[in-house]
Amino acid sequence: MSDFNLEKRRYVISGVAVTIVIVYIIRLFMLQLMSDDYKKNADSNAFLKKIEYPSRGVITDRKGQLLVYNQPAYDIMVVMNEESGRLDTTEFCKSLGITKEFFIKRMNDIKNYSKNPGYSRFTQQLFMSQLSNEEFSIFQEKIFRFPGFYVQRRSVRQYQYPYAAHVLGDVAEVSPSDIEDDDYYQPGDYIGKLGVEKYYEKQLRGEKGVQVLLRDARGRIQGKYQNGRYDRRPVAGKDLTLSIDIKLQALGERLLEGKIGSIVAIEPSTGEVLCMVSSPTYDPRIMSGRMRGKNHRMLQHDAWKPLLNRSIMGMYPPGSTFKTSQALTFLTEGILTPSSALPCHHGFYCRGLHVGCHSHAAPIALVNAISTSCNSYFCWGLYYMMGNRRKYKSVNDAMNIWRDYMVSMGFGYKLGIDLYGEKRGMIPNAEYYDRNYRGSWNGLTIISISIGQGEVTLTPLQIANLGATIANRGYYYAPHVVRKVQGEPLDTAYTRRHYTKATRRAYDYVVAGMRSSALGGTCRMLSKYDFEPCGKTGTAQNHGRDHSVFMGFAPMNNPKIAIAVYVENGGWGADYGVPIGGLMMEQYMHGKLSPASEAQAEQMQKRRIGYGPRFPGQDDARKSRQKARKPAAAAKKATAETAMESKEK
Repeated sequence: MSDFNLEKRRYVISGVAVTIVIVYIIRLFMLQLMSDDYKKNADSNAFLKKIEYPSRGVITDRKGQLLVYNQPAYDIMVVMNEESGRLDTTEFCKSLGITKEFFIKRMNDIKNYSKNPGYSRFTQQLFMSQLSNEEFSIFQEKIFRFPGFYVQRRSVRQYQYPYAAHVLGDVAEVSPSDIEDDDYYQPGDYIGKLGVEKYYEKQLRGEKGVQVLLRDARGRIQGKYQNGRYDRRPVAGKDLTLSIDIKLQALGERLLEGKIGSIVAIEPSTGEVLCMVSSPTYDPRIMSGRMRGKNHRMLQHDAWKPLLNRSIMGMYPPGSTFKTSQALTFLTEGILTPSSALPCHHGFYCRGLHVGCHSHAAPIALVNAISTSCNSYFCWGLYYMMGNRRKYKSVNDAMNIWRDYMVSMGFGYKLGIDLYGEKRGMIPNAEYYDRNYRGSWNGLTIISISIGQGEVTLTPLQIANLGATIANRGYYYAPHVVRKVQGEPLDTAYTRRHYTKATRRAYDYVVAGMRSSALGGTCRMLSKYDFEPCGKTGTAQNHGRDHSVFMGFAPMNNPKIAIAVYVENGGWGADYGVPIGGLMMEQYMHGKLSPASEAQAEQMQKRRIGYGPRFPGQDDARKSRQKARKPAAAAKKATAETAMESKEK
């Protein structure tokens, strides 16, 4: 009789042994066939794959002026597998001018997977970036003493002018999220963060190259592996030609000094953005080099918000510039005719509602209503449209037709400019008012939208695009800041015409009104120019002082430039909007300012608007202006006294 317990034990032991063998087989299979750790280790001992970074594409303005270019710089790279336990830390830190604490922290950060995703001890990791030529020379002499450390030649962006920061953008080191989104990037790489540097990143960055170098047992480079058979040359990034005129941009930034606002100019025949000024701004040159991070934090915490591109992100009430869109709608829909004369008794009066207006002749027809910027005329137009039951079944139907006209003119949605961050503004519809007024509303309830107030908001880009649409008599191209990408056709999105719902006849009357405004209306200070400008002022109501707005184009026929000027708390449209708009159009049309215009530009540059205590530096500026006035006043008094004495003699 066999021993049952002994037999059972034998099976258990056999099972355990078989399990151990299977585990070993699986582990060996994983190590030898599935894992590349040993291969990497062997390759890292024999080869060094040196990344060669391409030259980033340069950026020029529409006339070929160099705006952004590259300067050589040097990065310190480390292969952890080679460095471990073989480095004289004190000598290393001394050669780079860093502390031992910084060294330890940086090495730990490199090995931290949360801070450095995709870390591998066999590949080069960025230790220190953007060394100057002097720093590089000192380190290069001693590099043979530091096993595992290599020098990587790179380039950093340099900005030729202190202008157009919001358009150009900047370049910075990739973040962990950038690496996760695109496997092209490795820790230490650079990527566009703002402006065209970000939007056209794939075109500008080019393609990396690689050199496979052979090493001996001590890690010393012996030359190229198989004479460079497996090397890949870098492909340089593509150059960009912007539509920006840098001289026009510079003038715009001068004129908006000490003011919050925006200037946008567009070439109507192409949709090319000629200038895009957002104030306050900053010098793009401070966003280059090793101080970029510090300067960026400084700008982020600045109360003036210089990083905000108000041209595409600021959503403002358009004020009376919006009346042109209303005229186009009322004429096309047949609500009004060019000869329709409407009353204005210092404003719009209807059923106890009053909307004020300045003094002018009345009753008034369309062309003069635009020229004098009559509020009453456009209020009556919207009131008649919302109440017309012969043409529209209900006020909701009328409202949605009105909305369709506005959307066709590029309002309420993004225009699609080639910059990130564009806002859509606000154009209400019937559903919006039903929700907010519980279905109980009519034309009088929403009358303020007829004069660009109430719920309507536009970006300065949209206001400039309205000017371009009127200049073209009924169509526009999607605005864009890049004119040409080297070796690529322009995106068809920027070559397609967008037609509005308004008729050509309606546009002709609006153009006539804007020309009349420039000759003798609210824009009459434009009458001095010889290039037939057309314009429309706007005074947008605000909780504080009104905003100063201007929208115009020139010449009246075959227009070359359309422009929008928006100055926060600037008062009447004629106070800031019109003079700035006129100077900008003169600069573009003639290539320079006349002596009289240059003197006017200098005066405008010196003008400041007080924005309250939350904006630092205004008291200092006010005191300096007062200090400057005292000697001038004294000199004037002395001159007057001298003249009086001479007269008496």
